[in-house]
Amino acid sequence: MRAIIQRVSSASVAVDGNVCGSIDQGFLILVGFTHTDTRAECDKMAKKISAMRIFSDENDKINLSLSDVDGQILCISQFTLYADCSHGNRPAFINAMQPHMADELYGYFCDTLSKTFHVEKGIFGADMKVTLVNDGPFTISLEY
Repeated sequence: MRAIIQRVSSASVAVDGNVCGSIDQGFLILVGFTHTDTRAECDKMAKKISAMRIFSDENDKINLSLSDVDGQILCISQFTLYADCSHGNRPAFINAMQPHMADELYGYFCDTLSKTFHVEKGIFGADMKVTLVNDGPFTISLEY
């Protein structure tokens, strides 16, 4: 399981010109799954993201968590995080989980995060247009 976490001032996702998810301050999370991923990886990733302290405190120190700033999450499924570009110039996606299984884990991951945070999400498998204001910029890559 791979996730790219971007600290944002705002973010939204649209499908066919219609906004289906939008947040203010918080995290934009791009998440992808590989063949061996299970709910256990989702639980570990959700726990790590929930505890990450990447917001500035009153002394401008990176010391506050998403909960501390009453932040929100926009979570987007992104199978291309498992692109393999080691041979040639066209990426291969053989390491990405099959869509029906990835959709189930994506739903579980979002549901897990939504137990603690307000979570908006994209539409799995859709052609999505994501807009964000990256705060910092501050971007972190995680893998389990």
